[in-house]
Amino acid sequence: MKELIGNTALIQPIIGGILIGLASIGLMLFNGRIAGVSGILKGVIRYEKGDYLWRATFVAGMVLTGFVMSLIYPQFAVIEINRSLAAYGFAGLLIGLGAGLANGCTSGHGVCGVGRLSNRSVTVTMAFTISGIVAVWTINTIFGGAI
Repeated sequence: MKELIGNTALIQPIIGGILIGLASIGLMLFNGRIAGVSGILKGVIRYEKGDYLWRATFVAGMVLTGFVMSLIYPQFAVIEINRSLAAYGFAGLLIGLGAGLANGCTSGHGVCGVGRLSNRSVTVTMAFTISGIVAVWTINTIFGGAI
């Protein structure tokens, strides 16, 4: 157990998962809403009257939490993925397209939908996961990780 706690590579994702789960449960309990981040952000960008305040607060909370964590624990914000700007742009485009086609994102389907045992969400989450595996394998194997 001591090795697990001392290994930040293992403990950070566990803590992050717990916090995401708690935030999702809290939003459902106190607001009756599913924590699908793409839908929440879309509501902020498109300004859905009556729904704007809670959506803006949720997004601001995510951004503020990341900022505060980077001040308290600077290693929190270290990202060690070395890809080109074009690769990040292409990945973002694919993620946005996938979220649009799936009518939700990994947080809405993968966290909330699977947690509620939604067949559609389980299917979409499997599709997200398989697509990610295929994309990483393709980039690393066929393109030598150079994209």
